[in-house]
Amino acid sequence: MNNRYDFIYLFDVKDGNPNGDPDAGNLPRLDPESGHGLVTDVCLKRKVRNYVGLAKSEEPPFEIYVKEKAVLNHQHERAYKALEIDPSEGKRKGKGEEVDNARKWMCGNFYDVRTFGAVMSTGVNCGQVRGPIQLTFARSLDPIVSLEHAITRMAVATEKEAEKQQGDNRTMGRKFTVPYGMYCSHGFISAKLAQQTGFSEDDLNLFWDALENMFDADRSAARGEMTPRGLIVFKHDSEMGNAPAWKLFESVKVERSSASQASPQSIADYKVSIDKEAIPAGVSLEVKFLSIPTA
Repeated sequence: MNNRYDFIYLFDVKDGNPNGDPDAGNLPRLDPESGHGLVTDVCLKRKVRNYVGLAKSEEPPFEIYVKEKAVLNHQHERAYKALEIDPSEGKRKGKGEEVDNARKWMCGNFYDVRTFGAVMSTGVNCGQVRGPIQLTFARSLDPIVSLEHAITRMAVATEKEAEKQQGDNRTMGRKFTVPYGMYCSHGFISAKLAQQTGFSEDDLNLFWDALENMFDADRSAARGEMTPRGLIVFKHDSEMGNAPAWKLFESVKVERSSASQASPQSIADYKVSIDKEAIPAGVSLEVKFLSIPTA
């Protein structure tokens, strides 16, 4: 890769919980100061990882390093065995050349390592990788409302529970949803770091594809309807970039189309405007997809 990228990613949720907070009983994440909803960067990366793993069948060079039930130190040992290096040497922190070779093997084998980076110095030492792609928390454009629902399961887990209820066999639970929220995240892609990890243009196209389709591969009753609504990309002519990211992001405005309603109810309540004249020379604009009405 020879170009830096910055991008804006927009998605919305309807009657679902986009990212539960385990420290708050799995309530939708919320900024307590402003009332705006939050979705963490690691939540979005998780969905990208899951999509790539499904799309590429977990075959090298598209294996996923951080995944459900993975034992990361076992993955480090794979690198040493593939390079025919005694893993016991790596447990003693290894030599510089051995660690460098192991790090390169991990980048070449695992998509998420060469994309997002990883700390791989536990157990057998495979070093550390700074990933070329970084994401911010996604924040809702307006304050959200968190609803709590009582739900009933017409079954119990044990005979003891059934006896206690005298055969009624009900299990009560709680479910939390956001009626509607439009979220925005910013992303940054470093060409210099991509060159270090081997992140390629093909990898980048797969990443764009994941942002557009990952919610379809991540459906669940808890998440309701989550839909990608916009991916606006700024491509720099140089590796280090031709303009600060904040200036590019300010050229895009996502605003309420009408202030008549107390809270937004759907995508129709928003509009997008892009000030193309504010984009400096040396930066090109590419709208990958955008379903929000334009002003």
